[in-house]
Amino acid sequence: MAPFIWTRALEYHYVAEDGRSILALRGIDLAIERGEFVALIGPNGSGKSTLARHFNALLVPTAGEVWVDGLLTSDPRHVQAIRQRVGMVFQNPENQIVAGTVEEDVAFGPENMGVPPDEIRQRVDEALEIVGMTDYRHHPPHMLSGGQKQRVAIAGALATRPDCIIFDEPTSMLDSVGRQQVLQTIRRLNAEIGLTVILITQSMDEATLARRVLAMDGGRIVLDGPPEVVLESEEMDRLGLGRPFAAEVARRLRARGIPLPPGLLTVEQLASALCTSV
Repeated sequence: MAPFIWTRALEYHYVAEDGRSILALRGIDLAIERGEFVALIGPNGSGKSTLARHFNALLVPTAGEVWVDGLLTSDPRHVQAIRQRVGMVFQNPENQIVAGTVEEDVAFGPENMGVPPDEIRQRVDEALEIVGMTDYRHHPPHMLSGGQKQRVAIAGALATRPDCIIFDEPTSMLDSVGRQQVLQTIRRLNAEIGLTVILITQSMDEATLARRVLAMDGGRIVLDGPPEVVLESEEMDRLGLGRPFAAEVARRLRARGIPLPPGLLTVEQLASALCTSV
């Protein structure tokens, strides 16, 4: 069975303001299986968002191919079907709110797809339940917190019944409470609902939630593996990305002679290892 998303020799050029052609993606070969949770990390300008926008045909390759669920993204006949399969949630929830109440906003996508009214109501109910926003269905979105608005945006994506959702730095504009609410929702979508999740993030602690981490630099994928391998790689220093907080503390403790195993990415893992080593 073919991967849910795969790319072959993907390249993408864009035209700068001065007319120069800039190569943003360079010969990317990649396969993402259905149901994976992938974190996409890298320095600013490394090509993370550009790559992700190829997965739902917001961009099409300059060279090479991108396939989603057996559909070629560069074929205009497939664009609508691809976007029904792959949703996106962006940084600023304010830019994704289009209606006067929460339930109207969540219904917007299915309505534009021509879904029958009875089914729209069912989809809205299900989506709000999944993200924990049922009690706010009649609230005006502008009265909600940042984290709540982002969960409404996620519900809107869910109501279109996608197989995959791409989250493009969805917590970057949120406070700590809103960030935790959104991250818990994302984890649930993958672990309980089985959605394919692609999380673009600048936070190495957020990247530990994924089962696979892709690190990009200069339009290429330079690291690809489980978080305990990628996030502790020496390459992370060259990329200027740092490490998860617990991993960095563990590294410094090892340098002081405390015997700790590799792969300590969370505070809970580090605390457990310290108790064992004493």
